[in-house]
Amino acid sequence: MTDAQYTTLPSWPHAYPATGATAHLKSLNEDFIVTELPLQLPSGTGEHVWLDIEKNGANTAFVAQQLAEAAGVSERDVGYAGLKDRYAITRQWFSIYLPKGETPDLTQLQHPEFRVLSQSRHSKKLRPGDLLGNHFRIVLRELSGDREAIEANLRAIASLGVPNYFGAQRFGFEGGNVEQGRAMLAREIRVRNPKKKGIYLSAVRSFVFNEVLALRIQQGLWGQTLSGDVLDEAGRPTGPLWGRGRVSSSDQAQALENGVAQRHATLCDGMEHAGLDQERRALVSLPQGLTWAWPQADQLVLAFSLPAGNYATSVLSEILQTTEPERHTEPEPAQDE
Repeated sequence: MTDAQYTTLPSWPHAYPATGATAHLKSLNEDFIVTELPLQLPSGTGEHVWLDIEKNGANTAFVAQQLAEAAGVSERDVGYAGLKDRYAITRQWFSIYLPKGETPDLTQLQHPEFRVLSQSRHSKKLRPGDLLGNHFRIVLRELSGDREAIEANLRAIASLGVPNYFGAQRFGFEGGNVEQGRAMLAREIRVRNPKKKGIYLSAVRSFVFNEVLALRIQQGLWGQTLSGDVLDEAGRPTGPLWGRGRVSSSDQAQALENGVAQRHATLCDGMEHAGLDQERRALVSLPQGLTWAWPQADQLVLAFSLPAGNYATSVLSEILQTTEPERHTEPEPAQDE
């Protein structure tokens, strides 16, 4: 792929040996259960009503619309910490700005695709990224492959983690948001909608990060700390989320990152001029409490927690290849969105 066009996503390398295994993902909504791990719980007082909601077959934006209508407020008065899959059973918090008047009992709201489990007041609105992470319970069906190879990779993942790639959802259908972002940054198209502009910038920024991570794996540097690496609080190396200013890495790490930036000069120069600042993201995602079970010979059940902004698909792709029913897939939660 050259810097001239981004019509398809590359096949980024894996950290562990391919198992050759395949399975079906999300055959049923209950095969993908996500529980949000909140950053805080409502205090009981304040101008915002917080709702603990379980949804089944609905996306986050749709639920927010329904809540706004039920409460008689604008959609901009409804907040949430992260996007959750539609074709799943998910539990997450929403907030509604209701500073005056009688508080409606939204636990009585009836809808076939979601239910309000509880409500309480709090002083702040929920905003994207206001979560510790998410807990996943995933059922993989019609699994075919070498069970010993799968379990070997699972043990390695539990110990060493997985590449912290941004998932395919980040890049739009067939990766189209990256090419749209390139065209926007090259001023070949004009994007007036602020939300679309943000989506395209996010896709481009995530793409460059994935390219840095992929190059480290290609060079046999997975799990290694390079000279000049910037480490996170857990002591793990980070990669650049591109923007204005020099990368904060140095020496070997900086040379690698700048080399990727040169290959994608249109993207990186455009992000600098778009006003984004340099940030860092961990190169390693370490699932917490990873467990697995085989209820049937062709069925695998996984359970684990991930920090905000990390993708469950990055864990699955290191174990086996998955296929989903033919339907549109909603984005997973990501702190940077």
